[in-house]
Amino acid sequence: MVDENLPPAMAKALSALFAGTHEIIHLRDKFGPAVKDTEWIAALHSEGHWIIISADRRIAKNKAEQQAFKGSKLVGFFFASGLQKAKLTKQMERLMALWETIEKQAELVGGGAMFEIPMKSTKLNQI
Repeated sequence: MVDENLPPAMAKALSALFAGTHEIIHLRDKFGPAVKDTEWIAALHSEGHWIIISADRRIAKNKAEQQAFKGSKLVGFFFASGLQKAKLTKQMERLMALWETIEKQAELVGGGAMFEIPMKSTKLNQI
């Protein structure tokens, strides 16, 4: 799931690239625009194991959203602040460079785990 703070085009590109391997959709395509974070977190939690790619660091900082996420079956990968502000091409470059690491990390952890996708490093930092 690509969250609302990232462009739908990113989700479409990833979906085309990983067709047959992963189901990748944009949050708006599933929930419509301006859905509250706590609402989509609860809905995806009830569906099972989802991986979230996000530029919304507020989820990791806001108490209600953080509690909802940490108590869910979701695993989140959040862009570092510098990467949030970067051009889409740089964001995609980082995602592609770390995609296998993201896949492996998602398999190793339980729900509620949150990681930062760094601007330069090849290591994911747990939030």
